[in-house]
Amino acid sequence: MFERFTKDARDVVRGAVEHADRSGAQSVGADHVLLALLDREASRASFGLAALGLAERKESVRRALTEARRRAGLSQAEADALAGLGIDVSEIVARVEEVHGVGAMSGDRQDKGRRPASGPARFGRRPFGRSAKDTLEKALRIAVARRDRHIGDEHILLALTARPGVPAEVLADHGVTYEGLTRVLYGEGEAKAG
Repeated sequence: MFERFTKDARDVVRGAVEHADRSGAQSVGADHVLLALLDREASRASFGLAALGLAERKESVRRALTEARRRAGLSQAEADALAGLGIDVSEIVARVEEVHGVGAMSGDRQDKGRRPASGPARFGRRPFGRSAKDTLEKALRIAVARRDRHIGDEHILLALTARPGVPAEVLADHGVTYEGLTRVLYGEGEAKAG
């Protein structure tokens, strides 16, 4: 599948691995893919994000992703649903972090200086988690449905907006939706990415 990725898309995948490495995550997640997309400049995805007004609000997106990781990857909608059942996720996070340290629920390695003794990460490669794999598979499906020959970073961004989860929720909260991106990228509005 990666032979069909454009250079920009391959750079996003590499960037996601780097974000996972820096955070000490055990695997690459869809949130790492979004962080890598936020780093991009002069690509179709960066054009789409800028056209929808996200260029000035990237730090807000990063903070929202960090907060979701602190909640063990729960989206705000999931935290709100639990609150409706009388479960205060913020209180649970605060208590866990009081005992185990900030970020204890994130699933990231606490001892960032050592790699696990077994598994793919011991060879310096992070495995891709289910959310990242599903995002890349969705990007392929979007490219095929649009009859595009290659998978670009714009397809990865569209996939993140089309899949349920934290990245889609955070992007939607910042005004970036599948429909809006499609209009910007494929010319259904005034602006069109070239």
